[in-house]
Amino acid sequence: MTAANDNAGGRRPRLVTYVPLAVFVVLAAVFLVRLESGVDPGAIPSALVGGPAPAFDLPPLDGVGLPGLKSADFDGRVTVLNIFASWCGPCRQEHPVLEELAGDERIRLVGINYKDDPGNARRFLGDLGNPYAAIGVDRSGRTFIDWGAYGVPETFVIDAAGIVRYKFIGPLSHEALAGVLMPEIEKALAEAPSTS
Repeated sequence: MTAANDNAGGRRPRLVTYVPLAVFVVLAAVFLVRLESGVDPGAIPSALVGGPAPAFDLPPLDGVGLPGLKSADFDGRVTVLNIFASWCGPCRQEHPVLEELAGDERIRLVGINYKDDPGNARRFLGDLGNPYAAIGVDRSGRTFIDWGAYGVPETFVIDAAGIVRYKFIGPLSHEALAGVLMPEIEKALAEAPSTS
């Protein structure tokens, strides 16, 4: 074997060993740029924000005495829509926050009950209280998909014109209500036409 063959064979393994290092450096640079950009890495963008609420018409949850929910219900008043289910642990966790929010008479809090057994949903609301002014039942999950939801719970702020203004993913805490959701609600209220 000649020296030229030895060198050619020796160079390939060395070049191949640098490829993972080069990939690592590129990925580290991308992560560093994203970290320094100030963008919330946990924020998931929603194509709905800034556009009209999806068209839907859901039946009521039987046995609770509330109307169902449809997209036309968003016209004329700032609405907070919460997607929940009785089988969802974080929904139980955020429920006291929703009860607090329901006390704000400037808004209307409504719910979509997602892929839930009606009896379980009634028990859930019976045990924890019912903060909603209306509840639509989404047994098939179609409306959930139309809203671009990733999981339960999710909460949306819809302005008086029926435009989706904000999407909050996950369970609301008192801190998230005060620091994140209420400022978005206040913005929607400020833009609402005066009813006087």
